[in-house]
Amino acid sequence: MIRENARILRKERLERFLEDLLQDHLVLAPRRKGELLLLDRIESPRDVVLEDGKTKNSAKYALFPQRERIFAYRAEEGKVELHVSPPAEEKQILFGVRPCDARGLLLLDTVFGGDCGDPYYVDKRARTLVVSMACVNPGPSCFCLSLGGGPCSTDGSDLVLLDLGDCYVVEAASVKGRAFLQDRSFEDAGAEALARAGKIRKEAESSMNPAAIGEALEKRLEQPVDDLLWGDLAESCLGCGVCTYLCPTCHCFDICDEAAAATGERIRIWDSCQFPLFTQEASGFNPRPSGKERFRQRIMHKFSYLPRGRNMAGCVGCGRCVAECPVNLDVREVLEKLSQAEAQ
Repeated sequence: MIRENARILRKERLERFLEDLLQDHLVLAPRRKGELLLLDRIESPRDVVLEDGKTKNSAKYALFPQRERIFAYRAEEGKVELHVSPPAEEKQILFGVRPCDARGLLLLDTVFGGDCGDPYYVDKRARTLVVSMACVNPGPSCFCLSLGGGPCSTDGSDLVLLDLGDCYVVEAASVKGRAFLQDRSFEDAGAEALARAGKIRKEAESSMNPAAIGEALEKRLEQPVDDLLWGDLAESCLGCGVCTYLCPTCHCFDICDEAAAATGERIRIWDSCQFPLFTQEASGFNPRPSGKERFRQRIMHKFSYLPRGRNMAGCVGCGRCVAECPVNLDVREVLEKLSQAEAQ
């Protein structure tokens, strides 16, 4: 339901609004880079592309980069000097991300936040405002509604924009978002605009195909599943890891040193449970020696372990893994087959 305190942003005011944001914020928004639509830093409002669906990359990379330096060092004359980059102070705005990406940040908050929070993530998260663009026309690979989200969900967002054609209805979903709604670019929303927004939201939700995800699947995954079934499900998987790199919620990483003769740096890089070396021990033993075990781990982690441990699935239904898998392996079909399988 669209809240009564939502406001209106006229499309002719959008460019000026973004120009004001760029004065004192680092703004990341959907923009074209060759044939790709990417969430990336913009220099001008004219860089922004809002009508072409979700970006190839997710909002995750803005807070948990694919490659992140922890520190650099120099060794000379028997001494080692460490150089740690000071935390950035510039505030950033993720503008035009999709609700599925914003919702994915909630899971990352539970993983990297808390009493023993990851300082690199926590610092960036505190400086970030998330402005989502509701999905009026969800794509065929989208299934966010089956995961508790939705094409117009406010979960994880500070502000959510819904396109009405000539303007956007803007809904605040947090304290930071409500403060932004006081900007002079916005005006009060009338009952007619709110009614249109509610109708568009219902149409967007009704256009989505449900996936076999829910309590029944969780209970099924708690029981032993025939080993042969996992083999059948994983048979076409290449183990390339593209699904994990595109996923808004996958958060596994590795720490490694890149060193020269006297200098080097320690970096954190994304890793994937689909890679053979992910669980290989120093002895050479690997508890997940084949693609079948690694494929099972990915499904169990997302749809069994995380719901039990974090009270949230490790999937937001963005559909990137469905759309980009080189062998057309559809996770929705996998979950349907698991749900239909008889308990052993």
